[in-house]
Amino acid sequence: MKPVETYFFNQREPYQSIMLYIRSVILKTFPDVVERYSYKIPFYNIGKKPMLYLNILKGKDYVDVAFVQGILLEAEFPILKNDNNRKQVRSIQVKHLEDFDEFAFVELLKAARLRIEESKKAWFV
Repeated sequence: MKPVETYFFNQREPYQSIMLYIRSVILKTFPDVVERYSYKIPFYNIGKKPMLYLNILKGKDYVDVAFVQGILLEAEFPILKNDNNRKQVRSIQVKHLEDFDEFAFVELLKAARLRIEESKKAWFV
């Protein structure tokens, strides 16, 4: 099993189901996305640039779906939040799959990919 898969299957519920579902949406939307395990969490790259990552923050009760260049997307997608006062990253906090809007997420994914492809580097701050 790949390290990313091991990471997912070691999560407790409901986080495991949420992460596996979000992963399936990402892979279905962009079959060419590069899934890698870095900093002990799963990242999704466009080419060599990280687009987003999935994480469970200590002391929180949600899956943090964090977009690397989220600051550039937050005006268009108000669902993105600045959790933990991050300079560049903005994220969606998913507590329950019932609250997850797949259509809106796919639109956000497409916009994030365009930003990453247009930028010279992923981490600009």
